[in-house]
Amino acid sequence: MTQATLTISSKNYSSWSLRGWLLCKMSGLDFKEEPVDPTDADVRQELLLLSPTVRVPRLTHGKVEVWDTLAIAEYLYEIFPKAGLFPKDVAQRAHCRAIAGEMHSGFYNLRSALPMNLKARHETFKMFSGARPDVERIKTIWSDCLETYGGPFLFGEPTVADAMYAPVCTRFRTYAVTLDDALEAYIDTVLDWAPMKEWTEGALAEPEEIEELEVEF
Repeated sequence: MTQATLTISSKNYSSWSLRGWLLCKMSGLDFKEEPVDPTDADVRQELLLLSPTVRVPRLTHGKVEVWDTLAIAEYLYEIFPKAGLFPKDVAQRAHCRAIAGEMHSGFYNLRSALPMNLKARHETFKMFSGARPDVERIKTIWSDCLETYGGPFLFGEPTVADAMYAPVCTRFRTYAVTLDDALEAYIDTVLDWAPMKEWTEGALAEPEEIEELEVEF
């Protein structure tokens, strides 16, 4: 089978790269990483604006190129239908797509206030008021899924939804967001997930000069 290439940016800061990478790992796709230069102007915009771009993540698989995170998810679901990227039940699958899409298109205030930084850990952090509704909405999404489908992941087993919300798990831990026990347990589950631990190890091993790209909010 043709080996794929996934173009990614900083493992410490790039939440979109993490999402795309997790999706590839979950699918079982044989792929290699192709890091881009974090000093590249376009990549810097992706890191500073915390929004998806055509640069990262970008999946190249034979003649196919896919550069949007949800498009990558749908492409991988098509070629690896048994990998479990989406739930088997049609209603659950629709629910999964809905909350994944909500993460993809929303929560800008949270992204701005709590940028992903796996190397940082704050004991306390004063969040600006505009981000609080985003945090509450995510708590509601997670609680609803965990109560409805029984955990430990949002739909029982790992799905696209968990890949989309994995960077939020890291943010909530980095910035000491207060959560109830069930949501703390969900974050533990995601952070202890084998592919997530592999990504985190890579992030912690990144050269220190990449930290110059960190932004103050």
